[in-house]
Amino acid sequence: KVLEFGLLGLPVILNRTPMHEDLLGADYPLFAGSLSEVADTAAEAAADPAVAQLAAARTAAAAQSFTLESAAGRLRGYLDRAFPAPPAPVLAHPEPGRPVPARPVPAHPVPAHPVPGPAAGPLRVVVAGHDLKFFGPILEYFSDLPGLDVRVDHWLALGRHSAEVSTALAQWADVVICEWCGPNAIWYSRHKRRGSRLIVRLHRFELSAGYPNLVDIKAVDQVVCVSRHYARLCRERAGWPAGKVVTIPNMVDEAQFDRRKLEGARHHLGIIGIVPARKRLDLALDVLEELRRDDDRYLLFVKSGMPWDHWWVWRKAEERAHYTTALRRIQRSALLRGAVVFDEAGPDVAGWLRRVGFVLSTSDDESFHVAPAEGMVSRAVPVLRHWPGAETTYDMRWIHRNPADMARAIAALGDDEWQQAGDLAHQQAADAFAVDRVRRSWLDLLTSDLPPAVPGPIYELLGAP
Repeated sequence: KVLEFGLLGLPVILNRTPMHEDLLGADYPLFAGSLSEVADTAAEAAADPAVAQLAAARTAAAAQSFTLESAAGRLRGYLDRAFPAPPAPVLAHPEPGRPVPARPVPAHPVPAHPVPGPAAGPLRVVVAGHDLKFFGPILEYFSDLPGLDVRVDHWLALGRHSAEVSTALAQWADVVICEWCGPNAIWYSRHKRRGSRLIVRLHRFELSAGYPNLVDIKAVDQVVCVSRHYARLCRERAGWPAGKVVTIPNMVDEAQFDRRKLEGARHHLGIIGIVPARKRLDLALDVLEELRRDDDRYLLFVKSGMPWDHWWVWRKAEERAHYTTALRRIQRSALLRGAVVFDEAGPDVAGWLRRVGFVLSTSDDESFHVAPAEGMVSRAVPVLRHWPGAETTYDMRWIHRNPADMARAIAALGDDEWQQAGDLAHQQAADAFAVDRVRRSWLDLLTSDLPPAVPGPIYELLGAP
């Protein structure tokens, strides 16, 4: 009704709520919280036409954002993001005529009316792996893109698959992407069709598991790591040629995460994922305890599954001991009791981050750690412990030696400084981990080699947008 009256150019007397302040401005002149205030506000507006005119102008301006034309424009933007325009030139495979395997199907539906490729047909891409959750956004992008025919070789487990299906796909594909450098990468490196491209994305655990040593690196065109630190470790431990190891960062959707912070966020810390113990919940508690010695407004929000939800974690005595100690500490510490909030893991991270003003990363080690990047795009200030390689992904201004330094950095920011730091962090992450930029890198990788990974922060290599 507020918007309908606004579209007619009428002022509205209404109660003050965060939603109404966001819509009309905190200084809107016709807010009223009681019947007597309604009467007084109405009398003031009747006595001073300027007050009524200002209120009418505010409601009219707000209504313009919700017209049919504006709504259609927003929806058009969503559709453009879901179904991006094909890049130029349209990709095509170089060798037409090979039969298509009968069994595999795309993980996501292809647009009903894709733009036809050249006479040679679309480029044939296979994504192979047992766990594709991290590759999901790129897989969706490829599947919806005209000029690509995408199939998935979904392995039942890390080392379990249908050799018949994989063989058919290996013979059909122009490009094979192995998500995880595990048994899938070993198998495809030994069954690569001549003339095709093989791309392997390496995460963290594969290096310690020894799988890279079993990969036929001569058959691999490019190995993708999400950070330069792990690219360096990959070259050192596997002995692979530097020119084959490249870096493409994880991507963060700015449009999804850049939302207005809720009241109180300035004093709210957040940590996403506390399993396994190397995520170091205990150090996050150290930070909170240090802050609450001087200011009890600080709270810690934890968004994570719990360790007992993961049998491979909970079966280890040292893991159980870590969480038992941390949870008892929260119960017994006068500074922590009532100051730690646990929220379930889930896809609602963007909404959850609205209450968070600082995102913590207290891990012993990470390959990339996407949580600080998501927090940065939401305009939360990242506060990282200096785990190995953190400086190759994030600006050193956000990185600290220990929990005491992390707490001091948080306490040192006043309201204005906190907002300015959040804006800077947002810009850095929006530039470095932009969806379009990361997508373009993966698309280029389908047909050509990327430059080898080099030292230095990711956003410096990528440069200005």
